[in-house]
Amino acid sequence: MTWHVDWRASVGLVGTVVKYLSATMVVPLAVAIVYRADIATFVLAMAATAVIGVALERIDPDPDIGPREALVLVATVWLAAAICGAIPFLIAGIGTESTVGLSLASPGAAIESIVNALFESMSGVTTTGATVLGTIGFEQHSHALLIWRQQLQWLGGMGIIVLMIAILPELAVNGAELMESEAPGPELQKLTPKIAQTARVLWLLYAGFTLLLVAILWGIGVTGLAPEMTLYQALAHGFSTLPTGGFSPKADSIGAFAAVVQWVVIPFMVVAGVNFALFWHAVRGEFQVLLDNTEFKVYTGAIAVFVAVVFGLLLGGGAPALEIGGATAGRPGNALRQAAFQIASLLNSTGFATSNFAQWDAHVRIVLLFAMFVGGSAGSTGGGIKVVRWLVVGKAIRRELFTAAHPRAVVPVRLAGSVVEERTVRAILTFTVLYFVLFGLGSVFFALDAARVGIDLTILEATSGALATLGNIGPGFGRIGPFGSYLFLPETSKLVMILFMWLGRLEIVPVLALFIGGLDRSP
Repeated sequence: MTWHVDWRASVGLVGTVVKYLSATMVVPLAVAIVYRADIATFVLAMAATAVIGVALERIDPDPDIGPREALVLVATVWLAAAICGAIPFLIAGIGTESTVGLSLASPGAAIESIVNALFESMSGVTTTGATVLGTIGFEQHSHALLIWRQQLQWLGGMGIIVLMIAILPELAVNGAELMESEAPGPELQKLTPKIAQTARVLWLLYAGFTLLLVAILWGIGVTGLAPEMTLYQALAHGFSTLPTGGFSPKADSIGAFAAVVQWVVIPFMVVAGVNFALFWHAVRGEFQVLLDNTEFKVYTGAIAVFVAVVFGLLLGGGAPALEIGGATAGRPGNALRQAAFQIASLLNSTGFATSNFAQWDAHVRIVLLFAMFVGGSAGSTGGGIKVVRWLVVGKAIRRELFTAAHPRAVVPVRLAGSVVEERTVRAILTFTVLYFVLFGLGSVFFALDAARVGIDLTILEATSGALATLGNIGPGFGRIGPFGSYLFLPETSKLVMILFMWLGRLEIVPVLALFIGGLDRSP
């Protein structure tokens, strides 16, 4: 039996998606008109993206896709979105400079470099939040270009394919297969009889939380509690918080704003890591579904435990006094805010920062590193391995230990009282093994690649860089910390990190399926 993939149909639909993505550039274009900068950049970028989309669409004007074409479509759409998202950066052609601490940055390194532009765009659309911009880079770029970085994250948060299923009838036909390939987590929860309606519900919830956060942040700015929080800044950080993205138009991230802003953002970061299907039940008055959900309880419990541990360590002097946010030792309020913010940000892969945790004591950084491995919930916008996978992995290990002593026992893996299918258990174990294998290979590669060009990359920087890109977290430790930049790394490392961000957002399998060639072979 030969498996065949209609590549033309997949590419044709990629063109349709790209064509509609060009229309989203109207937002940065409006900002460009208001601030009178980069107007031509976005006019040209919209035209170029639309032309690319139409050209690809004509490869197969009447596509008919099945499950394998859906897998190819999902994987290639995200790559195409990142490529098209880089176009405004390339057209604007404004160079970036390293921060003071990045003395190893290569001369002339700039975002108009194709690799740097693609890195920034892929980081945005996959909601990673890793950047090649240094402190000076933020000052050089226009409001329009910076809001485009933010908007890329918002578009990628709930999912480009999910959005297109909600508005394009031709994609809704195979919507279930498409959403299963794109949605984070081991399974898709259908909320309504029609998959297109489910897609609309998810996007409405996502947009509703975004608008609520923007309104609150803008209100804080208007009342004078945080005068630097303008409408532009409120929109920019709303675009970045709900998708667990982490980009900010400010070089100091959320740390540039008053403490009240940081307290407001914390619960929204937590919300972004929750399965959005649970909010649908809550809106319908079924609050018990949310409260009884095992993954939700473990997710919120993990946040509480990590916050308590980091709070205790900071209160004992685990962070230097001279940093954004001020001293934490002996100051419970500040220590609690720093702990809650960093854990809420890193555990579900948001990547915002209010303090340079890369300079905190080693024992605090180890706790933060462990938090990065947890991830958000299935069906959330959070990255990482996901809480539900850890639950299943733990139960599967426990079962194997039990059956080793009781060989004849038949013990199914159960979650919240329901039996987890063996196919799902195998898929989760496969994903987890692949995740750690890629993490290990990436760590070694980044260290060796940096040494090849004479860059002294520490083990912590190499491992955190692999974890931060594969887990779509963004900041790592050392020079790639929350107020650092990936600019100084070799282009070969950046290319591998681009691949890691792509793999991480689609949870490895759809992308690897393209490379192993198994889609077009006999079994």
